[in-house]
This record gives sequence, C-alpha cells and structure tokens, in this order.
Amino acid sequence: MAALALLTGALCPVAANALDLSFLDPFGFFTSKEEPPKPNPANLPYNVAFNVSGGMPSDAGRVEQALKDASNLYKLRNDAPPDGDVLARRAASDLGPLLDALWAEGYYNAILRIRIGDGVIDVAQEPTPALIRAAEAWRNRGLVPVTVEAELGPLFRLRDVTLSEAARAIPVPERIIGLKPGDPARAADVRAAQARVIDFYRAQSHPLANSAKLAATVDHAKEVMDVVIGADPGPRAGFGEVTVTGTTNVPEEVVRSYIYIEPGEDYSPEKIAIIRRTVAEIPAIGGVRVREASSLDPQGNLPIFVDVSERPNEVIGVNLRYSSIDGPNIHPYFEIRNLFGGAERLRIEADGFLAPSIDGGPTGIERRDFAGRIAMSFLKPALNGSRFDFLFDTLAERQRIGTIRFGGYTVRDASATASLRYRFSEALQVQVGVTGGWAQSSDVLGEATATLIGLPMSVKYDTTDNLLDPTRGVRVSAQITPFPTFLGSTVGFVDAKGQASTYYALDDEANYVLAGRIAAGALIGGNLADIPSNYRFYAGGGGSVRGFRYRTLSPMLDGKLTGGRTLLEGSLEARVKITQTIELVPFIDAGGAYATATPNVTERTGIGAGLGLRYLTAIGPIRLDLATPVNPRKGDKPVVVYLSIGQAF
Repeated sequence: MAALALLTGALCPVAANALDLSFLDPFGFFTSKEEPPKPNPANLPYNVAFNVSGGMPSDAGRVEQALKDASNLYKLRNDAPPDGDVLARRAASDLGPLLDALWAEGYYNAILRIRIGDGVIDVAQEPTPALIRAAEAWRNRGLVPVTVEAELGPLFRLRDVTLSEAARAIPVPERIIGLKPGDPARAADVRAAQARVIDFYRAQSHPLANSAKLAATVDHAKEVMDVVIGADPGPRAGFGEVTVTGTTNVPEEVVRSYIYIEPGEDYSPEKIAIIRRTVAEIPAIGGVRVREASSLDPQGNLPIFVDVSERPNEVIGVNLRYSSIDGPNIHPYFEIRNLFGGAERLRIEADGFLAPSIDGGPTGIERRDFAGRIAMSFLKPALNGSRFDFLFDTLAERQRIGTIRFGGYTVRDASATASLRYRFSEALQVQVGVTGGWAQSSDVLGEATATLIGLPMSVKYDTTDNLLDPTRGVRVSAQITPFPTFLGSTVGFVDAKGQASTYYALDDEANYVLAGRIAAGALIGGNLADIPSNYRFYAGGGGSVRGFRYRTLSPMLDGKLTGGRTLLEGSLEARVKITQTIELVPFIDAGGAYATATPNVTERTGIGAGLGLRYLTAIGPIRLDLATPVNPRKGDKPVVVYLSIGQAF
C-alpha cells in the first residue's frame, strides 16, 4: 500500500543571490515576471520547492511537472496566505491531489512528504497550534520554506490489458490499443488507449461510441497493474439530415453546396472535419461549428447540425513580403464578401514593389525602378445552389524583372478571364474559361507585342489538412491554356504547367513532417521571341529555388536572360517542431528554365539550400528562410533572406 505522510524539517532561511540576466531579454519574452511577495508583517509569503528521488531517471522532470500541475501550494505561491493556519491547510489539501499525480505516473508505492518550516502536522489531524506557530515564526523575516518530497520507488508495469465485454463486440487492432504487458502503468497512457479505441469505433461508422468505466487493479506487492478498458461501440450508422443554422445574409443553399455528404452515407469523423474546412472556404463565412445529434433518427442515421457565423462584409488589409535580394513587396487589398446578397465576393488588390534596374542606368532608386499591378476578382459561388461557381478576374500590371548582371525584361500587360468551376468533392475541382489580353515586353530578344485570346482549363486535387501549413495529404494542380490564332491571338502557342506536393507526418502530433514539391511547364508552338516575356518560364525566388534572385534562372543570350520553353523544379523540406510555436525547416531546392522542348537538366540548373524558422500562429506560420546558392553564378549573393506568411509550399 502506498505510504503517505506529512512531515516537517528544520529549514533555515537562506539569502539567495541570483544572477540577473534580464538585460538579455529586455522585453520579457523568455523570462518570467512572477516573483514571490517580499517578507512583510501582513502575511506569510512562502517559497515552494519539489524534490523528486528514485524511480526512472528519465521520469524525474515529468513527475515534478505533474506535481506542480496538481499542487495548490505551487499555483498560489504568489498569493501569500494571511497566517500560518491558512498555509498549513493549503498544504494539507495538497496531499490527495499530489498522491493522485504520482499514481497517474505509475508510482503506486511512492512516499510523499511535505515539509513546512520546523512545524509538525499529522495527516489525519487538523493543523496544530505548534505548526501554526512554526509558520508564524517566519513573519517579516523571510519566505516560509515549503518542500514537497516524493520518493518514487519502483515504476509499476502493466500485467494484463483487456477490453470490456461490450468493447470486444468489434475487434480492435493491437496497434490501436497501443498497450502491452510490461509497459509502464501510467494513467495517462491508459486513458489515451481508451480514447484511441473510441476513435477507432467512430472511424468504423459507430458515431455513438462512448467510453465506459476503466477497471484497474493494482498489486502493490508484485508492482503490477491489470487494466480492463471499458468502451461501448454502439450501433453502426450513416449521416442523417443536415440542418444549417446561423445564416443571416448568406443564402442557406450556398452553405449546403459546400457540404459534401449525402443522407445515408457512412458516418465518418473525417468528413465532419471536412465540413468545417469546406464551409469555411466561403469568403462570407467566418466560423463553422458542426454538432452531432445524441441519438439516431428513425432510419438509423445520425442528424448533423452545421452552425455558421458570418464575417464582416467589408475588409481592408495589407500583406507584406520581403526578400533581401528582391526587396519588399506591399500588397494592399479591399474585399466585399457578400456583394449582392448571394455570398458574392469582390476583391480589389494591388502590388507595389521595387524592381531591380536591368539596364545599367544611373545608380540610386528612380521612378522607373518601381513596378506594380492592380487586379480585381469576382466570385459568385454555388450558382442556383449547385456546385458550379462563376469567376471573373482582371489584371493590369507593369513589371521589371532581372538584374544589371543578368539582364531581364520589362512588361506591360492587361487581361480578363471568365471561368466556370465545378466542385466534384471537397478534394477535386475542374475549371474552364476564356481569357483575353494584351502584352508588350522587351528583353535581350527584342520587343514582343501580342494579343492573346485563350481557353484556360485546369484541375485541382487537394487532400491536405491545412491551407497555409499542411502536414498530411497531397496537392496536385495542372493547367493548360491554348492560344489559337483562329480565336484572334497574334501568336499561337499552348501554355501547360503543373505542380504536385506531398506532406507526410512521421508522428500523430505532426511534430515531424516531410514535404516535397515538383513543378513543370512547357510552351508548345510559337516563336519564343514572339511570346511576351512574362509568358515564358523562369525559376528562382522564395516560392521556387531559394538562394537565387526571383526569376533569374533561365536560358541566356549574350549573358542575358531570355526565358525558357520548359521548366522543372523540385523542393524537399523537413519541418521539425521545437515547441508548439517554433519550427525549424532545413530545405533544398533545385530547378531551372530551359530552352529545349523538354527540360534538359544538363543545362544551367540552380541548387539552393538553407534553414528556415517558422513561428506558428493561428492565421498561419510566419516564415523566415535563410538560403544559399549551392552552385552560385558570379554576382549571386552568398546568403538570401526571405520573410512571408505561410509555408514555402
């Protein structure tokens, strides 16, 4: 049987001289601002320490933290009691929770002591006058010393792990239970196993699965524990009627078009999570809550309730991005999220950025060194309550891309595109449309002016779990746009490009994620010199090959960039969480644009490598990347800094 005692010892006040390192953290981000009250005549401030001995050496830190989490003495250490009686009662009330914490860690024969000054209290008694006087002796002299001592003893092990009779109705794989004889008998592990069993039942279309009482038998003499995991799978069911609430200005049928389940379809917790994500894709919707009924309907299905909240109708914002070689990028925008009462979104946005000089002109920043674009996009979702969406986009811009050393291009263009999109499911969508525009560019190949009328067609497939910070799933996108002369294009060619990325979490908490990306493109037909520069392919930059200036990996003529007919890029990242908010990301990128009809990697292919830092926030990771070109050209910077929001891909 576990021993329990409350003892005291003679502890003398000690003057503590601490090394002040606050100058290293002037804003207090990494140092605690909590300090115990100073000794004074009005109350009895105290200092509490924890002394953990015995047990598994690797458990000491975790056990100490568990004791702190369970201790009111520790939680209230900055709330000094008025007298010795309150302090003694606070300590006595800690004994039960502290012992429970030790048992939860698998130490069922642990010995627990609490020492307060030089007073003595019996566990079964109220605090004695002697203890109160001992605490009072410290008044206005120093902090009352309080020490929690835990002699852990042996770590108990599991001897037998079974499921309750109801739980055995559906076989549960051993990997789901995750416990076996000989494992530490920790309460947290046992509760986690029970939760995994319930999650397994729900994933098998048993939405009403619930936990039953855990039965644990501790054999103190043999230092083992037997566990019976209680669970009831309940009946198998499908999805029932979906009720949408909370729509005030957004039509209910728009919300329903983003819910991809059918009545009678097998219940799945994953699809519940998908509902939250897809409904939130509607720009006018801000919050999504999905509730499940507590019982099945007469057809044996589970009714679902989707509660939404709407966002403010108008928003003004600005996005900022920075690269140490490409400079800052300022991206203001204005958005109306429910323009005509049908959840139509109108967004007007602009880009302003410093464009590098590419002609070797006078030094210093001139007006011509600035470039920018203005764009407008319109979305009409769920036409007549269907899964068809109408999109209309317009763009006008002036760009200057390149450097004095590598040359580059200047382009002025304007375009408009109307498209119809169909959402087959939460993962798959296709889009077709018509686009028309005009572009004029100049570079080492000369001046190219073209009227371009095309038929863009695209497909997207996305099973990732997060837009800005994916940890699982794949993303695939492909687009092909023919610009035939019979539609009015002055130069006929086909623009084809695609990208695929995949994300694999090595653990359930996604603390370790491997991510990979590949992208390719090709221009088919047409004379390269007749195709405006901004339609040709280039590589390099924060979303391409880090370490190289934006769009400066390209075929060259007389040492100047021409753009390529084909493109091939790839990236690999390892995303490692150091804390819940800090992530380190070593990465390597490679790629280039090529003059040949198929990518010829024996031509100039840039390779960049580096280390990234992510600060994880609710809106997405803030990305800081330091990259270096592995095979630099003359004139490339040795280290490049990128700062933006969201993962690189």
